[in-house]
Parts: sequence; structure tokens; C-alpha cells
Amino acid sequence: MTKKYLISACLVGENVRYDAKNCLQEKFKQLLNNQQAVVICPEVSGGLSIPRPAAEIVGGDGHAVLQGQTIVQDANGDDVSSAFIQGAEKALKLAQQYQVTHIILKANSPSCGSGMIYDGSFSGQKVQGKGVTTALLEQHGFIVMTENEFLKQLESE
Repeated sequence: MTKKYLISACLVGENVRYDAKNCLQEKFKQLLNNQQAVVICPEVSGGLSIPRPAAEIVGGDGHAVLQGQTIVQDANGDDVSSAFIQGAEKALKLAQQYQVTHIILKANSPSCGSGMIYDGSFSGQKVQGKGVTTALLEQHGFIVMTENEFLKQLESE
């Protein structure tokens, strides 16, 4: 079976992060160049601008946001949950449309984090949890890994 990847756009060098920067990893750029990958920035796809205020999930994780139990708040105090949910839904549609087999999303992000996310205090502290996009993708049976997990896995193959 051919591997098909959904990758966070920042990991292939697109300047889509909140600070208008990227987190380029050449291995992911190669997958895109080889037409083995589709990319998305859920936050931009959900309607947020570049640059934009940093955002964190307050008192929970992506699962709680999807259930309406908490919010994603930006550094200005605005509730940006709906943009995060819309972006997650677009990522899910893309994953389903392209029948991706692997999903690699940016670690620690309130959208894409899959092990740790920032705790909502904007102090740099992290807690265990999932971002909104990761939570939605996992609810639909996809396995999400961070760029670090994927790169470690490649090294051991």
C-alpha cells in the first residue's frame, strides 16, 4: 500500500505559524515534492490571519473544545474556538478525500499537538493533551504523530 501523508503546512516551509514563520523539516518537504503528501494549516484554513495572536486551549484540550467544554483563546483574550474547529473539519475532509495513511502535525500546537500542548496560561508551560485538529482526526480513526515522533520512526526503519 502506498503511503500518503497529511502534514502541517509549517513543516514543509510555509510561513503560516502565528508569528508568520515556519518549522521547515526537509524530510517533509521531500514527501510533498514526491507528491506523497497534502498539507494544511488548520488555523489558516479556519479563517485566522498570518500573523495572528498566539492561541492556547484554556483548561482542557482539543477534545474538550470539540465538546464545547472549554475554548481556544488568543493572547488578546478573544475566543477563537470556532476558527480552530472549522480548520479541524477541513483537515478531516482533506484526510478523507486523499485517503491519507499517516498524519504528521506540529507538536505542542493548540490545533496540531498530539502529546503535549500549552496550558492556556501563555507562560510557556505545557500539559498532556491533544490539539483540536488532532482530537477530531483521532475521533475518526486516524493516527496522528508529531514531526519528532515521525522522524524518530524513520531513523529506526
